[in-house]
Amino acid sequence: MARQLAPRSGAKPPPSPDVVREIHGRLRRAFGPLDAPVRRDPIEELILTVLSQKTSDVNRDRAFEAMRARYPPWEALANASTAALADAIRPGGLSNTKAPRILAILAEIREREGSLDLSWMHAAPSERVREYLLALPGVGPKTAACVLAFSLGRPALPVDTHVHRVARRLGFFGERVDAARAHDVMDSAVPARLRISMHVGLIRLGRTICKPGRPRCEECPLRDLCPTAPLYLAGRLRHGHELARA
Repeated sequence: MARQLAPRSGAKPPPSPDVVREIHGRLRRAFGPLDAPVRRDPIEELILTVLSQKTSDVNRDRAFEAMRARYPPWEALANASTAALADAIRPGGLSNTKAPRILAILAEIREREGSLDLSWMHAAPSERVREYLLALPGVGPKTAACVLAFSLGRPALPVDTHVHRVARRLGFFGERVDAARAHDVMDSAVPARLRISMHVGLIRLGRTICKPGRPRCEECPLRDLCPTAPLYLAGRLRHGHELARA
């Protein structure tokens, strides 16, 4: 069970449970089934999430496929040179940053486990898995939540750029809330059974309607539930500048 977070002094609480369920229901009606991505092995999901940073799903998948084609066994990938791996994952962007990060993660796992097998995570408690992942170099709460949700099927809600932007506009948290606290807030506010599908729905909304800059509030199925929609529609919020709390 997610721990309940008291709102900070001067901050409004996140949407009520009834509003959260209404948000979820409207997202499902607007976008259809909010199915999770294909479930992968924990090591696959971990590395795929690193490759997804600051790029599109299409470019992420191209980089992942090129990487696996060049290094089919994980051990071969772990033994790759930084330059060669960066060349393989170049389609995903930021390859000179992601390559050393991937190699550092794999080296740390091999040092801990004696191999690159993370299958023990399937039977391990979620908190143990989360703590293990967060202790890996360069792994933050979003990556850990992706492994929990999309590899292990646990009730986690990864807060990526889209989810963070949309949830902030919907009043789940304020402008200055960082990624770590955003995950805590969303886990506290969203029932466990809805977390993965809520993640999918918020991403779809963020990619199609609730975009950076001026969102298309007039088309949004949540506009009457959103505290910032009236401000955008009235022209009081422009160029992506948000209020800390609407």
